[in-house]
Amino acid sequence: MAVPKRKKSKSKRNKRRTHQKITATNPTPCSDCGEARLPHHACPSCGTYKGRKVVEIEE
Repeated sequence: MAVPKRKKSKSKRNKRRTHQKITATNPTPCSDCGEARLPHHACPSCGTYKGRKVVEIEE
């Protein structure tokens, strides 16, 4: 059975993990009201998605 001969140091481990970071999502402007919203989500300010009203927003 293959077993490492020496323990991998913390720096070697961390160098291997440098590419496993999470990237932040970039919000896009809503086509109706212009507010920032996440892609593929209904707009939190006006409640529209793909040009139609899907969520009722109380004012």
